[in-house]
Amino acid sequence: MGRLDKKVAIVTGAGCVGPGWGNGRAIATKFIQEGASVFAVDLAPEPLKETLAYNAAHKDRIIPYTCDVTKLDQIEAMISACISQFGTIDILVNNVGGSQKGGPVELSTQDWQRQIDYNLTSVFMACKFALPYMAEKKSGSIVNIASTSGLRWTGAAQVGYAAAKAAVIQLSKVVAVEYASHGVRVNTVVPGQLHTPMVETRLAGQRAGGDVDALLKQRLARIPLGFMGDGRDTANAVLFLASDEARFITGTEIVVDGGMSVRCD
Repeated sequence: MGRLDKKVAIVTGAGCVGPGWGNGRAIATKFIQEGASVFAVDLAPEPLKETLAYNAAHKDRIIPYTCDVTKLDQIEAMISACISQFGTIDILVNNVGGSQKGGPVELSTQDWQRQIDYNLTSVFMACKFALPYMAEKKSGSIVNIASTSGLRWTGAAQVGYAAAKAAVIQLSKVVAVEYASHGVRVNTVVPGQLHTPMVETRLAGQRAGGDVDALLKQRLARIPLGFMGDGRDTANAVLFLASDEARFITGTEIVVDGGMSVRCD
């Protein structure tokens, strides 16, 4: 038996912006490997194609679904569709997120609001509709994906993203206490500066003028372990928190950053 045998999981952001191991793709794949059925959610079908290809041998246990997680009606429909397809929800992983550079002066008020909606309100809304199902059956695990940007300065001004990810951590703690008596656990995984496909496709253009090698060198210099992890490292932490091995763990977080966030320099 796998660690998630016969569990049903929703993983948002289960696709990826390019080839390789983004957080969502790695989480969905790890869950399938451990026996879960996965409702794999992304904004469009294209990012999900490689995720589905990785799990082609278990295509009966992974169902793609498109949803804009900043839209309340679409999230409600997503939860209902998963229930209709699999009959229940045991695990919810809120993985959607992305940064935009800029402090309070540079970031427009519209972009600030988009960052909050994308990184924080999406988590709130998914919890809103999943929690009643979990509470009714007195069982469930929610794992929210934050960022070390919500813990400390990580090398770039991205005030909207940092504020939203810090709020995700606190949201998780509040919901964990409220729903503990209902048998629902809520935790957070806090990835650091991983080498995921987003580095090449988005971040290099924002922060290093398109020079991927320069950006990787900057990020690596901040990591005490001396190497960058990838989405599979995030997935391993999410798997633990989602599984029954973490039955006595709620309202806390696992930081996956190679020691970066505890450096004092």
